[in-house]
Amino acid sequence: MFWAVLASWFRLKYPHVAIGALASSAPILNFENITSPYSFNNIITQDFRSESENCYKVIKGSWKKIEDTGKQSGGLELLRKSFRICKNFIDVDVLESWLETAFAYTAMTDYPTPSNFLNPMPAYPVKQMCKAIDDPKSGNDTFAKLYGAASVYYNYSGTATCFNLAYSPDPHGLDMWSWQACTEMIMPTSGSNKESIFPENQWNYSRRAAGCKAFYGVHPRPNWITTEFGGHDIYRVLKRYGSNMIFFNGLRDPWSGGGVLKNISKTIVAIVAEQGAHHVDLRFATKDDPKWLRDVRQMEINIISDWISQYYHDLAHQS
Repeated sequence: MFWAVLASWFRLKYPHVAIGALASSAPILNFENITSPYSFNNIITQDFRSESENCYKVIKGSWKKIEDTGKQSGGLELLRKSFRICKNFIDVDVLESWLETAFAYTAMTDYPTPSNFLNPMPAYPVKQMCKAIDDPKSGNDTFAKLYGAASVYYNYSGTATCFNLAYSPDPHGLDMWSWQACTEMIMPTSGSNKESIFPENQWNYSRRAAGCKAFYGVHPRPNWITTEFGGHDIYRVLKRYGSNMIFFNGLRDPWSGGGVLKNISKTIVAIVAEQGAHHVDLRFATKDDPKWLRDVRQMEINIISDWISQYYHDLAHQS
């Protein structure tokens, strides 16, 4: 996601260096309250709700059940066993964060073919999560349903015998992202309203700043991005100073709420895919790709080919 944002900014700042930019799933509007802080979680909610109303209701109602269970005598051990957590189980907050990560990242990578981007997952993983939750074999056991759903993200390969919540390897550089999210990339995304699949939560900058100070010893710069690259007037800035950009967004991607979803000019084009997930257009092509995805990629190829042709045409006719 971050490199796609950088692609658009690089083209804007250095048009003499880059002929054009394909900014796939680039939430350049997700800063300084340009986009609602509830947008990210609202899209995740819609992703799951669109698959199954029961799936949505089970997840939405599970948080209180987890918290109530954790307060009971023997409740933490019951939670540990229900979710097949290794014996170093920490607390309810860690468990909830573990589950929230699974739902958020699965929505983000809801690809139409199997993938191994964040974790090994099947095609249409949101659908598979809801299928596990709606499985009649789990009866009314909410925790069994959630365990089945979480396993789609954390254990699709079937090799994990227990989940170690105290140790989370970071093969994707997310620790570096946490640093960026505490310095320059202040993106309000954690708000959850009453309809959200997650517990209701109001975005609070002061809370983010305090956490950054405690963890990294830094103070965020929430206005730097919008000052440096254009924020509230970004459409005007791009229209006046920009050219040769493609903004792709899949509407099942939670980041799409902060994306460019409409054409800005003849040479700054928005491609929007209703069923698309996070930069699905840049994933390896497979024989199972749906037609809409093949069409998106061909459209991008055609536009980029025109940029290159125009560049060499202009080069040949320079006086």
